[in-house]
Amino acid sequence: MEIKVTAKKWGSSLGVVLPKEIVEAKRIKENKEIIIEVKDVRPKAGELFGLLKGWEKSGQEIKDEMRKGWESESDKERMKKWKK
Repeated sequence: MEIKVTAKKWGSSLGVVLPKEIVEAKRIKENKEIIIEVKDVRPKAGELFGLLKGWEKSGQEIKDEMRKGWESESDKERMKKWKK
């Protein structure tokens, strides 16, 4: 049986909550030892390829947009001088 759960902070550790249906189906009781197989859920590169088709902005345009409003007054003065 395979289920997908999300790890949550539990003190200084991480824990998972087993759904009631699984607990009942597997007859899991408190203090019963169980084995959990841990798999990292990451998409494969092939699944990501072409995901952003039709993306109209270049990387530079995105960076410039993110930087707007972050410049200090000295940065703005330097840019004015540089553009002359």
